[in-house]
Amino acid sequence: MFVRAYLRASTSDQDANRARDAVEAFATEHGLHVASWYVENESGSKLSRPELFRLLKDAHPGDILLVEQVDRLSRLTADDWDKLKAELSIRRVRVVALDLPTSWMMATTKTDAFTLRLFEAVNGMMLDVLAAVARKDYEDRRRRQAEGQAKAKAEGRYKGRPEDAQRNQSIATMLDKGMSWSQVQNAIGCSRATIAKVAKRAA
Repeated sequence: MFVRAYLRASTSDQDANRARDAVEAFATEHGLHVASWYVENESGSKLSRPELFRLLKDAHPGDILLVEQVDRLSRLTADDWDKLKAELSIRRVRVVALDLPTSWMMATTKTDAFTLRLFEAVNGMMLDVLAAVARKDYEDRRRRQAEGQAKAKAEGRYKGRPEDAQRNQSIATMLDKGMSWSQVQNAIGCSRATIAKVAKRAA
């Protein structure tokens, strides 16, 4: 059994490694060792996340996917959440989240098969609940943001987010040198959407 930690932040302006200390402390407290770290800056509302699916590809049956919070794993729609759950089930990966105490039992093999199945069932239900809450929170925040922007535009106050010209120039330079999007993303710490925007502008 390997513990594979997944850290995610929504944008390149946020530090995906922010929760690393908390995750390591949890692992140590529960007698676990994090064998691999998977870090990315992608929206949790998207199913297409390269590092998450690299983790799943690397995982073996019984491995643990360790996250700080369920919303780091999913802010997905119900359909996409079902698809991700299917991947987890097929690969027999156990999800353990610091904010989901029912999942902590999954971090130990020192239990009988019946108890383990019971906790898997309870944990699955709680994961569904928290994933739904995370999605609703995401949609509520997007709605409030859109309402605020609409009001600001109507009042002539909305300017939009200023462009990070220095970062975008660095991206353009790396692309001109033939670096792949993954290499640029790892070097800059930006999202693939940002790279796509810069690449489109330069085309």
